[in-house]
Amino acid sequence: MNNVLSRVAVATCLAAGLAMPALAQNVAIVNGKPVPMARLKALEQQMARSGRPVDDAVRQQLREEAILREIFVQEADKRGLRSSPEVKAQLELATQTILIRELFADYQRRHPVTDADLKAEYDRLNATSGQEYRARHILVASEDEAKAIIAELAKGARFEELAKQRSKDPGSGANGGDLDWATPDVFVPEFSQAMVKLGKGETTSTPVKTPFGWHVIRVDDVRKAQLPPLDDIKPQLQQQLQQQRLAEFQESLRSKAKVQ
Repeated sequence: MNNVLSRVAVATCLAAGLAMPALAQNVAIVNGKPVPMARLKALEQQMARSGRPVDDAVRQQLREEAILREIFVQEADKRGLRSSPEVKAQLELATQTILIRELFADYQRRHPVTDADLKAEYDRLNATSGQEYRARHILVASEDEAKAIIAELAKGARFEELAKQRSKDPGSGANGGDLDWATPDVFVPEFSQAMVKLGKGETTSTPVKTPFGWHVIRVDDVRKAQLPPLDDIKPQLQQQLQQQRLAEFQESLRSKAKVQ
C-alpha cells in the first residue's frame, strides 16, 4: 500500500513539474489550448506604443484580455467564421497593415536621424530663410475711408494714433497697428504682396483690399528671418526629417516596382 501511495505521489510531483514550464511559457490554457506568453507581450507593446505605462495592474487586465480573445476566437472558429471570404479578406488587410507598419519602423531604426543630420538641416534652413517684416496696418470698411487716412498721413498725422482711433482690427489697433515680426506667408496674399513691395519706413500709397476690408500698411523694418535655437525646435525638425526620409523610401520602392 505504501509503495502504491509513493508511486502516486511521485507521479503527481512529476506532472506538476511538467506543468510548471508550460504555465511559464503560456498565459493560460483555455479549453486545452495554450495562450502563449508572446501574445501578452504583444498586447503590452501595443499599449506601450500608445504612451500608456504598463504596471502590474494593467498587465493583469491585459492577461484577462488575452484569455477573452482566445475564448472568443475559439467560438468564432467553431462557427466556421475563419473560412468566410469576407473574414479572409479582412485578415489579409490586417496582416498587410501590420507588415507595412513594421517595415516603416524597421527602416527608421536602420536610418536614424543623427545630431549631425539635424545640425545640417538647421543650417540649410537658416541659409535659405527669407525676410521678416515688422509692419503696421490700419483696417477700415471702405476704400474711401482708407484713402482719407492716406491723405491724413501725407499731411503729417501719426500712423500709430490713427490706428488706435480708426482701425477695425482690435488686436493690432490698440497697439498702434503693430503686427510684430512676421514672414509674408502669415498674411493673406493680397496683404503680403503689397507689404513686400515696401521698403523700410514706407507706407502704401493706395488702399489694399483683402477679404477683411481695406488696409493702409506701413513697414517699420525688414530683417532676415530668424529661426529659434536648434534645441528649441529639435523634436519638430527630427520628425520632419524622419517623415521626409520615409516618404523618399516609399517613393523609391514604388518607382522600382514592376506594375502591369
